[in-house]
Amino acid sequence: MEIPHIDRRRAVQAAFAAAAALALLVWWLLPADGPSYPKGPVAFSTGVRNGVYDTYGKLLRTRLDKDLPGVRVELMPSQGSVDNVKRVATGKADFAIAAADAVASYHGPGASRLRACARLYDDYMQLVVPADSPIASVKDLRGKRVGIGQKDSGVNLITGRLLLAAGLDKAKDLHAETVGINDAPRMLKNGELDAFFWSGGLPTKAVTDLAQDMDIKLVQLGDLVDKLPAVSDGQNFYRSAVMPADAYEDIQGGKAVRTLAVANLLVTTDRADAGLVERITRTVIDSRDGIGALVHAAQLVDLRTAVFTDPLELHEGAVRYYRSVKP
Repeated sequence: MEIPHIDRRRAVQAAFAAAAALALLVWWLLPADGPSYPKGPVAFSTGVRNGVYDTYGKLLRTRLDKDLPGVRVELMPSQGSVDNVKRVATGKADFAIAAADAVASYHGPGASRLRACARLYDDYMQLVVPADSPIASVKDLRGKRVGIGQKDSGVNLITGRLLLAAGLDKAKDLHAETVGINDAPRMLKNGELDAFFWSGGLPTKAVTDLAQDMDIKLVQLGDLVDKLPAVSDGQNFYRSAVMPADAYEDIQGGKAVRTLAVANLLVTTDRADAGLVERITRTVIDSRDGIGALVHAAQLVDLRTAVFTDPLELHEGAVRYYRSVKP
């Protein structure tokens, strides 16, 4: 039996309506401002409580929650850079912040799979002592009680090299305490330490807070920078740097302090989804000013320098992002 003309027209209209509804549904489900990405949990390894990695990670998670619907960022406290590199390389974390020297020093399982999303900001090495301390250089730490950072921290890695460059053996020449920024300030205040090392962005809140409780000073480290490659397997990820006078106004008395700096990288592996990496990299760059208002070091995240991630290659997803914003 022949279908009436009006019924055929209604069938066609219904088909078009269904197709339009399906297209609208697909449009609604797909990301509107970037590539698709897998939903679900993402493990992000940060650092010790009160450290810059920890604070930066918390603020970045807030931005990622907004920019990546369906992704749940789970922050993992850690001992620091060395710990973070191990976790990402072995699949215990998906992303992490780590200093370039710690990345270069890692030769364990999964090392060849490590990739970078961005260069973030530089960490500045800081040696903190009481203001009336006679300690004026690393050599003066002989026989002293010194906080050298937690075992798997970037602080511990650099501290060991600085001590060697100064001709000191941390196991024989000083009383080393493997404590981080969450404990070292309190121990210095209580007289349990004579000094502690810290590597972090400027300013580090824990150091600023300590200065409110006691008079402290920062010891120069600049005299050892040229000696570091000799005790770092030839690696040269450290640069001579100056902590500006206004980095810690209540500590430095209007004086700049010579030290060394090392770049921080946002690290993942080649297993990470390219769309996810592209979108996370975008958020890292776009959130600079917002996060930088609370974490001063984040203001140094810059599109022009973010691609310089030596010793790691950029992840494919990060490459896509940088190409998309290239002038």
